[in-house]
Amino acid sequence: MAACIDTSRAAPKQTREPDRSNSDHHGCNYVDYCRPSFCDLVYCVPVCQNHQKPKLVAEGDGGGDIWLTMVGEAKIDVEQEPILSSYYYNSILSHKSLESALASHLSSKLSSSILPSTTLVDLFAGVLAEDGEIIEAVKKDLEAARDRDPACLSYVHCFLNFKGFLACQAHRIAHKLWSQGRKTLALLIQNRVSKVFDVDIHPGVKIGRGILLDHGTGVVIGETAVIGDDVSILHNVTLGGTGKESGDRHPKIGDGVLIGAGAFVLGNLKIGDGARIGAGSVVLKAVPPRTTALGNPARLIGGKENPIKLDKLPSFTMDHTSHIHEWSDYAI
Repeated sequence: MAACIDTSRAAPKQTREPDRSNSDHHGCNYVDYCRPSFCDLVYCVPVCQNHQKPKLVAEGDGGGDIWLTMVGEAKIDVEQEPILSSYYYNSILSHKSLESALASHLSSKLSSSILPSTTLVDLFAGVLAEDGEIIEAVKKDLEAARDRDPACLSYVHCFLNFKGFLACQAHRIAHKLWSQGRKTLALLIQNRVSKVFDVDIHPGVKIGRGILLDHGTGVVIGETAVIGDDVSILHNVTLGGTGKESGDRHPKIGDGVLIGAGAFVLGNLKIGDGARIGAGSVVLKAVPPRTTALGNPARLIGGKENPIKLDKLPSFTMDHTSHIHEWSDYAI
């Protein structure tokens, strides 16, 4: 991405020390990361040692839109790593909307000889334009990653690099196609997502908003599973069936649930709102709301008759250990 240099603000060549009494901007060059498609954004980055974090000014916006925040974050990243300017331009800065950027980025990731990126980008853009609910869910998923994952540096970092996030958004598109009866195409997208991101979610799965697939690797979710809002799922989690029976055979996950790494939840059972499934657990029975199930087979922390109740939603706190060490006599 080429930079536009405002030479009128550059300091004139001098053989002596410049006069420091003038404003700081007289002693540095200004780089404007400008593109015609972003004519409503004014973004100036002073290239000098003591410059402050650059600000994004958007006319007519209150500052709460995630897309404008992502554009600003992308420009900051390009300032810090100019070698990535072309990548960021193609992925973020050349687009006018989150829908356009997402369709382009997913098509680039999932394209193959069978489904070239030019075909996929039109398909994805059409689905996103048709169903505005999907992009609202995308925004909630971005917020979930930014708020709950300490490894998430920014919205744009999640958007470009987090395969759990990308797999979830590709699933949303595949699920829309599945619900329209375009099952062959939806299954082909599922196959590509499984191969590229190592996340295998059947396109029939219903998923809410504010979903965090932390790491994403090894997540498997069966066809009739349902996942509520604000759920956090770690890697190597399986929401599966118990055999070869057909029909409604997969778990139903309530709102605000946290499922730890390597957990197996099997069968058509309910995980109540705000419940927590400990890492490595095998859950074969329903789990009441606001309780913790742990072990193989899983048991309720505090006992079946009087389980300990969680006072906060575990999917938000990402707390995997509270109450467990008091209950267990396990020691290394």
